[in-house]
Amino acid sequence: MNERARHWQYDELPGVDLLRARYVHKTFVRHTHENFVIAAIADGVEVFHHGGGDQYAGAGALALVNPDTPHTGRAGVPEGWRYGAVYPPVDVVQEIAAETTSLRGTPGFVSPVVDDPYAVGLVHQVLRAADEGNALAADTLLRVAVTRLLRLNGGPLPRRQVRTAGARIAARARGVLEERMARPPTLEHLAADLGTSPFALLRAFRDAYGMPPHAWLTDARVRRARRLLDAGTAPSEVALAVGFTDQPHLNRHFSRMVGVPPGAYQRERKNVQDLR
Repeated sequence: MNERARHWQYDELPGVDLLRARYVHKTFVRHTHENFVIAAIADGVEVFHHGGGDQYAGAGALALVNPDTPHTGRAGVPEGWRYGAVYPPVDVVQEIAAETTSLRGTPGFVSPVVDDPYAVGLVHQVLRAADEGNALAADTLLRVAVTRLLRLNGGPLPRRQVRTAGARIAARARGVLEERMARPPTLEHLAADLGTSPFALLRAFRDAYGMPPHAWLTDARVRRARRLLDAGTAPSEVALAVGFTDQPHLNRHFSRMVGVPPGAYQRERKNVQDLR
């Protein structure tokens, strides 16, 4: 079976990423999203590591991931999996929750997998409406799908409060890596600058962000690359701007986190900009 994927946006759903894909051999490395992930499985099985264990989502189920939550992704059966996904921003989900549920604060999903063929159908209808340029249907169906999933599986997201000395050091290390993304320090130099040891920093960072500093940095680079690509920067320039050695280096990591190469990603976003 051939693998195929389309990652795009629809102008009438501002800030909402859309994906339709079939993967067989694809493996998503550990990464995060700024938005919520609502992935509706149509065929096959997806396995993703989340919250300390493997989660299995088959046909008729949804894989649900809250923002900034590390997770992976791969096929759970030889034929892979086919799915459609919507990635609504936090403010959109908050608005829907405030209007249609009793949830207060920042809402989120409690369980990473929910079996609900009806909601799966709603997600695929959102993608179909976006393809057809049916703004009223796309917006309506997205709100109905999010409302249903919040009512079935919603709860307040826990507030992340920096309380321990280790968490404060991890936050400072993250700030340094964000500032020096293109030329980051070694773990040893970073730890020395923060007044701690490399292994203490490694443990603190993993506890705070769910992954070691080098993996977090790659994830952050891809996030920044997406913003630059959205702004129209050429992939070759983006690669150097975020700290990858060259465009093939960017291509490899980008595809393993976003699901499509940066060139294909940018072409779809450019189509949205042209329509505007």
